[in-house]
Amino acid sequence: LEKMTDLVAVWEVALSDGVHKIEFEHGTTSGKRVVYVDGKEEIRKEWMFKLVGKETFNVGAAKTKATINIDAVSGFAYEYTLEINGKSLKKYMENRSKTTNTWVLSLGGTDYRVVLEKDTMDVWCNGQKLETAGEFVEDGTETHFSVGDHSCCIKAVSSGKRKEGIIHTLIVDDREIPEAVE
Repeated sequence: LEKMTDLVAVWEVALSDGVHKIEFEHGTTSGKRVVYVDGKEEIRKEWMFKLVGKETFNVGAAKTKATINIDAVSGFAYEYTLEINGKSLKKYMENRSKTTNTWVLSLGGTDYRVVLEKDTMDVWCNGQKLETAGEFVEDGTETHFSVGDHSCCIKAVSSGKRKEGIIHTLIVDDREIPEAVE
C-alpha cells in the first residue's frame, strides 16, 4: 500500500446515509490527482499537465454530486475547495440544517444516527432508508418506525411561530431524544 504523500485536503460531509470522509491527493510535480471517498479510490489521474481544474464524483447512497476545485493562489500554492450539489460545503451544510433533523443515540450498546429529510419525510438510520408509517394526530403528525427492537416515532407539531415552522421530536421507547448538532 503506497503512502498518501500528496494528501492535501480532507473533508467530512454529513449526508442522510452517514458522515463521509473525502480525501484528495494532488501531486504538484507529477500532476497526479486522486480522490478517496470513505477510504475507497473514486478517481485517479496521473500526469495531468494542467495543475488547476476540478474533479467531480458522487458521495453516499443517494449519489450526491461533489466537486473538488483546484485553484492556484500564488506561485506553486494551491487552494482546494469542496462543493456539494453545486454549493460550497459551508453553504450546503447551512442549508442542510434547515432541511433535515439529525439525532444520535445509543440503544443496547449500539450507536445509531437517525436523519429526517423534512421535504420528503424520509427517515434514514445508519445509512439505510427505513420503512415508516405516518399518521395524523390531534396536534400534528407522527412518523412511526423501528430501530432494532425499539419503537420510534418522530412527532411533528407546529411551533405556532411562522419563522420557526414545524418542530420535529424523536421519541424512542417513550423517551425524547435531543437533536444532534453536526
